[in-house]
Amino acid sequence: MAYLCGMAHPFLSIRTVVILLFSWLTGLTVLQAQTVHGVVTDAEDYILPGAQVYLSGTQVSGFADSMGGYRLSWEEGLELPVLLIARQVGYVPDTIRITGPGYTHIRLVSDARLETVTVNERRDGQFVDELNPIRTEVVSALELQKGACCDLAGCFNTNATIQKNVTNVITQAQELRILGLGGVYNQVLLEGFPMIQGLSYTYGVSALPGAWVDNIYISKGANSVLQGWESISGQINVELREPETAPMAFMNGYINSFGEKQVNGVFRQDGEGWGNLLFFHTAQPGSRRDIDNDGFLDFPLVSRYGFTDRLHLGTEAGPGWSLKAGIRLTTEERIGGQQDYQPEDDAGTQRSYGQWVRYQEPEVWAKTAFRWNDQHRLVLFASGLHHDQRSWYGLTRYRARQSTANAVLQHEWDPNENYHLKSGISYRHHDLKESLSFSENPLQLEHDGTYARKDQVAGVFAEQTTTFWSDRLTWILGARLDHHQDFGVFFTPRTLLKADLWTGSSLRGSIGWGWRTANVFSENVMLLAGNRQVVFPESLTPEKAMNWGVNMTQRFNLGSMTGRWGADYYQTRFTDQIFPDFLQDPRTAVVANFTEPSTSRAFQTDLDLTPLSGLQVKVAYNFLEVVREVDGRREILPFNSRHRLLAALSYATPDGRWQWDLNAHWYGPQQLPNTQANPEEFRRPDQSPDYSVLNAQVTIRLTPFEIYTGCENILDFRQRRPILGWQDPFGPWFDSSSVWGPTRGREFYLGVRWHWTSQ
Repeated sequence: MAYLCGMAHPFLSIRTVVILLFSWLTGLTVLQAQTVHGVVTDAEDYILPGAQVYLSGTQVSGFADSMGGYRLSWEEGLELPVLLIARQVGYVPDTIRITGPGYTHIRLVSDARLETVTVNERRDGQFVDELNPIRTEVVSALELQKGACCDLAGCFNTNATIQKNVTNVITQAQELRILGLGGVYNQVLLEGFPMIQGLSYTYGVSALPGAWVDNIYISKGANSVLQGWESISGQINVELREPETAPMAFMNGYINSFGEKQVNGVFRQDGEGWGNLLFFHTAQPGSRRDIDNDGFLDFPLVSRYGFTDRLHLGTEAGPGWSLKAGIRLTTEERIGGQQDYQPEDDAGTQRSYGQWVRYQEPEVWAKTAFRWNDQHRLVLFASGLHHDQRSWYGLTRYRARQSTANAVLQHEWDPNENYHLKSGISYRHHDLKESLSFSENPLQLEHDGTYARKDQVAGVFAEQTTTFWSDRLTWILGARLDHHQDFGVFFTPRTLLKADLWTGSSLRGSIGWGWRTANVFSENVMLLAGNRQVVFPESLTPEKAMNWGVNMTQRFNLGSMTGRWGADYYQTRFTDQIFPDFLQDPRTAVVANFTEPSTSRAFQTDLDLTPLSGLQVKVAYNFLEVVREVDGRREILPFNSRHRLLAALSYATPDGRWQWDLNAHWYGPQQLPNTQANPEEFRRPDQSPDYSVLNAQVTIRLTPFEIYTGCENILDFRQRRPILGWQDPFGPWFDSSSVWGPTRGREFYLGVRWHWTSQ
């Protein structure tokens, strides 16, 4: 059977859409922007992303983007000449005298001759990209070193935007939420490619080690249409270490008090016009532990191996051809369940309950570009993955395969400095087949069978970026026109506006639409992990939503103290949404199109301060309200704290040898699923208590080694016995998805990093 079928009416007629899409692309005249811009490279013209560039004696500063490009606003009335300064770790700072706006190529010389380096300024590990019209938080490798960051899901202990949720406590399946919405509503990209989707969504955020990551870019709400139509609540783009900036070799070893172990390695090779990185990762399981005495393991036994090879040819900043390509292979096994569960003997039997997940996932991606000149560039993005998974969830055998291919051909036109146009065509092929069968069926469940879905989506897109008033106003207008072979034509418009009102300020606003097709079982693992009957009363159509938001950031200096304050508000409204409904019958999950009002409202404010050299302080507050209306009755959706607080403190000694990091989280009460219809022994409260989590780490740097040790969940707060119905795991009330707080308890860890920076 197929759980996605039928036809949906297109949003607009093709004639109307074409007119709307292209009418604004013609006849627009723009003036030359007053900016200082260019590219930062090393002496051999390898780009240096992340280099700091600023105008001496002013508040104007920024960082080079992933292609080494920088852009600074030029303010009239500056005393000439002005000093343009660039800095990058491992390179000699460069100072260039300029007399006005224009293009400047900055070449930094390697500082390999020095045996010691004195650091006079610290670059923030987490900051807002002030040059990007889309509000983008950048979490760099420096920030990730403030915690264990064993995987992508663990990289956000000092970030208030991302909320990590466990969707199945037995296998520790996790998702990353933005604006209180499920992780499926934000795009998780790897190097700008949609590699974490479908089957890879369930365990993908746990399979990417933090030690491989160079930068994470986080944006809320409506984003660029260039990466597709699916982003509704936001976007998380993960960039791995690059050959141009990575050390010759890097190793990271880690062990925690539960006996879990990780080893990560990165090795570089390069030559004239090329660079290559080889990544290695392994995670090995800890001991069997059951502190709750419920007969179930507190965390799964995970064995994982990962390999990635990344190749760069040429440079994107110069004329001619360039290539960035990668290949990645992940293989993983997860074993969870009762203490005595042995998968080879007990899988599919009632001797012992367990969940056994095994999968392999090869991936490949490539970005091939040809630049004619400063105005024209053609880029081909191509990626593909195959996911093969074999699993047991109690008595349910789950076998799934997915093949996904994406191709985008994009033309970039930059006729002058305040008008940029990107347009092109795209195609996605997504083939997913899931098979469910029961070795035994004591509850007479009826949702076994084969569930198949194939998406073939062809589209065209265009996005223009226009700047006015000496770069103080930026407007992005983009739209997509996509055709799905079953559901017809979809028009996806998005627009964003950024205004620099005064020195250090940025006001942004955005509005846009998005849509997606649901992968019901792979995105809702609780349907497999529980013992409910799953019912599809109708054919499922794509989910659709509109998101709008505003945000404000302000940089300031108070004597020797620098800081940044920010606030934002976003609202998401669904016109069609799909999620399992457990309220009609506690033993049944009804999966249908929900077309009544469903809304998320999210407010966040945060303050970053550097009161003293080496000291960084951050505080943030989040308010979330995620509700839906059913027959005029307002329902609060579960597993979202209405109020959240974050405080983070970091201090490094002037020589950078010692560093102390502390972060604290407070979570307000959460609405929980209603279990009042269950028998009394299988009921839970309708609301969780509030709780706090405290994490700390200390790092000592003894070149070329770094030793770090810390403790997560110092207060040892745990959700007691999170598995509902643990007394009878093969019974009708068993549920492992009702997780609202930490389940692992206090965790100590020790790690060592080693860098080799010279040949």
